[in-house]
This record gives sequence, C-alpha cells and structure tokens, in this order.
Amino acid sequence: MRCFGDLVYLYDTTLRDGTQGEGVSLTVEDKLKITKKLDELGVHYIEGGWPGSNPKDLEFFQRIQEEPLKQAKISAFGSTRRVGTRTEDDTNIKALLEAETPVVAIFGKSWDFHVTTALKTTLQENINMIWDSVHFFKEQGREVIYDAEHFFDGYKANPAYALKTLKAASKAGADWIVLCDTNGGTLPQEIEQVLTVLRKEITTPLGIHAHNDGELAVANSLMAVRCGARQVQGTVNGFGERCGNANICSVIPNLQLKMEFRSLDSDSLRQLTEVSRYVSEIANMTPLSSQPFVGSSAFTHKGGIHVNAILKDPCTYEHMAPELVGNKRRVLVSELAGASNISFKAREFGLDILKDSESTRRLSSEIKELEYRGYQFEGAEASLELLLRRSMGQSGEFFNLESLKILVEKRPDNGGGVEIINSEATIKLRVGDQVMHTAAEGEGPVNAVDNALRKALEGFYPALKEMHLVDYKVRVLDGKDGTGAKVRVLIESADSTETWSTVGVSENIIEASWQALTDSMNYFLMRRQ
Repeated sequence: MRCFGDLVYLYDTTLRDGTQGEGVSLTVEDKLKITKKLDELGVHYIEGGWPGSNPKDLEFFQRIQEEPLKQAKISAFGSTRRVGTRTEDDTNIKALLEAETPVVAIFGKSWDFHVTTALKTTLQENINMIWDSVHFFKEQGREVIYDAEHFFDGYKANPAYALKTLKAASKAGADWIVLCDTNGGTLPQEIEQVLTVLRKEITTPLGIHAHNDGELAVANSLMAVRCGARQVQGTVNGFGERCGNANICSVIPNLQLKMEFRSLDSDSLRQLTEVSRYVSEIANMTPLSSQPFVGSSAFTHKGGIHVNAILKDPCTYEHMAPELVGNKRRVLVSELAGASNISFKAREFGLDILKDSESTRRLSSEIKELEYRGYQFEGAEASLELLLRRSMGQSGEFFNLESLKILVEKRPDNGGGVEIINSEATIKLRVGDQVMHTAAEGEGPVNAVDNALRKALEGFYPALKEMHLVDYKVRVLDGKDGTGAKVRVLIESADSTETWSTVGVSENIIEASWQALTDSMNYFLMRRQ
C-alpha cells in the first residue's frame, strides 16, 4: 500500500476554517504571528483565508508577501465560479487571483442535492463550473487544490455523480483533490470503502478534510492516509465550526509515531506542545488540559498505583514518551495519592524523601486528611511544597503572626445616598527578634490584610514588592451549611519569572484567605532565599 516513511503533506486551515469556530477571532497581526509559528513548525501549506469575503483577509494576503517563510506555501481559499458567470469575470475568482498566492484552494459541490437545492442549477453546469475554475488557475500557473465539499455525503447519495465531479477537477489539471467530510458524520470504515474505489478511478493525489461532528475527524484523517491520501487538512487544537476540524496536534504524532509516516522532522515534532499553547494564547482561548498529546493532563498521573508503576517504567501507564511532542510528565498529590506520588513530587521539588519511609507514610496520611477537610493540592503545588518541606524540618516560615484584627465599616453617605464600605486590617508580626505592628486599608477585608502584611514585611523583605496577585478564587465546599459552610480559597501569584498557587480552607473566609496568602508569601521568600 505504501513505502515506509511516505511523506504526508500538512495543510493547516486554522486561519480560515479555524476562525469559524465559536469564540475564535483573529486580527491580521494574530494571523501573521500564527503563520510564522506554523512555518517554523514545518507545516507545508497554510491557508490564509478567503480573499473575496472580507477586508481582513485581503490585508493578510498583501502583508504576508513581505514575510520571508522557510518552507510553507500560502494558500488562498474560495469557491468555483458562480452559476452562469464567465470565470474571468467572476468577482470571487478575481479576488483569488489578486491575492497572488502560489496555491489556490477551490471548493465545489460533489453532492447532487446541494447542486439542485443550494446552487439551483443543473448537474452539468456544476461540472462545468469545477472544470472552468480549476483550469483557469492552472493557466495562471498556480498550484490548485480542489476541495470536494460534502464528498462523502454526495458519494452515498449518488456515487456516479460524485465521482464525475472529481474527474472534472482531475482532467482540468488539479494538483490535489481533497475529499471533504463537511458535515462530519462519516465513519472510518466508510472512508476506507470510498477511498478503496477512488484509488482505482482517480490518478490525482488525494487529501482529506474531516470535521469532528462525530468525534471522528482525527480517526477519519488517519484512515484516509492509510488508504492512500497524502494530504491532511486540519487546524491547531481542532478549532473550527460546530464541533471543529481534525486536530493536527493529534494527527501529526499519530501519523509519525504510530503509523510511521513522515510529516515533520523529530526536532519540529518536539515543538508541537508549544505551538498548540501559542495558538490558544493568540486566539485568547483556554487550552484544553485533557487534549491528547499536548494537553497539560495528557501525561499526568494521580492514582497511587499508577505512579508507583511509572516510577518503575513509564511505559506501564503511558503510550509514548511525552518529550517526543514537547510535553512533560506530571504527578499530582491528592487523597488518591500514595507514597510513590509524594516521593515523585519531592524529587521534583529537589527534596530527598524515601518512598518506603515511615515519615512518607505519615505525610501521605496527613495529605489525605487535609484533602478530606477540603484542601486541594492539585491546583496549589506551592502549598504542597511548603507542606513537604515542613515535614522535613525546613520551616518555610519567614514571619509569625501575633495578632490580626479586621474592621469593616459600612455607613451611608448622607451627601450622595451611596453606601460607603471601609476595610482596615491591624496586624502584629514577629520577624526574628523584631515585632512589627501596623495597619492598612483595602478595597475589602482580604485586600486590607494583604496590604497590612506587605506594609509590615517589606522593610525586612524588599523583594516582596516584585510579587503580585494574579487570581483569587473562592469555592463553597458544602452549600447545605449555608453561610457557615467551609470555603476553599485558591490564590495564584506571580513575579517576573514564574507563577505559583496556594490554598487555604476554613469556615471563615478571612482565615482561608490568610492561609493561602501567607503560603504564597512564604513560598516566594523561600524561592528567593
């Protein structure tokens, strides 16, 4: 069927099909940045957009001509000529031509239902439209990719006609014919059946463009390659309309590491996780932690039995080495953790804790008890590290509280009728042999405590001016207890080089906040020390 190491060409359509996904919007600058990143990765084709549809894409095609790319070919996307229009007079065709890209991707109808219902024309006119449009761009010296829209649905409804549309594109000189599962409802075995027929009928190289409505876009893309397709179209992180497109972050490692095809070199493959997160950041989309291969949870282990096994050999619970795609192995500590989890995390923190020691078992029991009480160390690894260090006699305490008083005053403003709320914290701290007694106001009681802490400590630890609060989250742990319920406070802090998270739990939100806040400061000072 193939030779070992066959090359599969990657066609990325994040900038066009990906932007049709809900919540995804890219500026021209965003599109240029992503283009450069994909080119560095080694993608063969990058679809920039539809120049006939909006001014943003027109500007992109103008500006990308000034950007030197290492290898990627830029493709402009558009439709065949309109019904009853001469190709050279069609506005969409003119816009594609004026984009001046080396590659043009033209989509046309393969489903007779769409021809008669959507285009309102004859089956023969649709064939003419395909042939005319492909032939026109070949005459202009362009590489032409013909996207057979709704091909698999069209083939199921009328295989003879669907095949006839492909032959029209092939005879007109198309360089690639890409089979589109536009509605995303085709099954892998149907892909196999159809491509088995097409390989005997079509000599033009084939590609696959799969949508994910049946959660099968990646599987269908891999099956198409197995059956002879040598171009895969998809998007970074699977962005796209409705349920998205084939996720190239899953397609690429499956092709190379599982099926032994070639698409990127091994050094480029190790950039895949970085590219995935870069595109999410540019698109202002939260990365999906559970995403295969590149997600932060893809090689994360929580159960004690699992961790015990991977410490002996990662192959016990990992299908591949995370480093191959630029990801990394993570171990979580929770109520499910055993001594192996603690030992792994200790080594990660640079601590020497023996897995089979009595102290490790006691620490495991303590963590399970704390998690039972509502603490969660998965998202608060700074608090976990402090806990481990304290268990080893490394206090991690840079100050001690002697007293804390908080005053919240609420009163009406008789002048304007708006209520005034003032928060003030008075704090007494001991640092070594010295005692600091000070007060500060804030926007709320927690902010007042934070300000008072900093005011008291910055004279001893000036570096505290460099850290700041990034996020503050409160979760009620058991709502049935009403206002007396326990709350969990998670605080994320940062300085110029890193971010870290800490946790506190109490029925009193101020106490829970105090725990998380002081852990955050102690962690920062410990790292600086």
